[in-house]
Amino acid sequence: MSLSGRLGIFARTFVRETPAEVAEAVAAAGYALAHWNSAAIGVPTLSADDDLFAKVRDAFDAAGLAVPSVSATYNTIHPDAALRANQTARAARLIRLAPALGAGVVTLCTGTRDPDDMWRAHPGNTAPGAWDDLRRTLDPLLDAARAAGVRLGVEPEPGNVVLDSPAAARLLAGLGTDAPIGIVLDPANLLTPATVARQDEIIGEAIDLLGDRVVGVQAKDVVTEGYSAAGAGLMDYPAVFRQLARLAPVPLIVQDAAEADAARVRADLLRWADLSAGHGGLPGHA
Repeated sequence: MSLSGRLGIFARTFVRETPAEVAEAVAAAGYALAHWNSAAIGVPTLSADDDLFAKVRDAFDAAGLAVPSVSATYNTIHPDAALRANQTARAARLIRLAPALGAGVVTLCTGTRDPDDMWRAHPGNTAPGAWDDLRRTLDPLLDAARAAGVRLGVEPEPGNVVLDSPAAARLLAGLGTDAPIGIVLDPANLLTPATVARQDEIIGEAIDLLGDRVVGVQAKDVVTEGYSAAGAGLMDYPAVFRQLARLAPVPLIVQDAAEADAARVRADLLRWADLSAGHGGLPGHA
């Protein structure tokens, strides 16, 4: 499938009151896919029921869009064990309902000991107990994924327990090749302003370690502090696409783009993909 058919965006880029309005906005920006998060319609990420997901599926089908993945992100190693257990049960329910969206991947956050921000690093993340809690939390989620026929998607995040590609490889090795889990690869998460000059080396290592288990890719960019939309930062995106060509075709989902910038990001990603393949950026080639 061409990149244009695999290119999507986070649905929550377009916060609206109804799934139909979200789908219309995604289509208007030119995307073929959307990663669903119920935050797009102002309800909690872990909210999931048959009626909600049926409305989402109907809306996106009507707009000619697909939903390849859905968020079930919460802090899987939150220091409050009771809260963690409650959210794990809700996430397992969402995973079981994911096929109603047509989604084959449910994305997770591997967690942090920070009690307030699930994306913020904490010194306790490197303690053995943090890894053990992650493995225990994953057990019911993996069971739910097997039952639903979907895969969990783990994204290496610098503030989480699975902070880089070697940690992701360790997790996959420990769970085994039959586990219904793969990697959501976001190249920007692997880089900083200090290391972006080594992006080929760092992204290349990630693909060497994780390539056959990558179930999705995300696109954003590295800036002096934090992240930005792709093309508004320091990364060499044609070089990124040369590396991504080593992967099997998977959805590429735009993150951290403002609604007003979404169409520009799509056009630039298609252009960079052409450049990386030596097509000279010919319009419509991708």
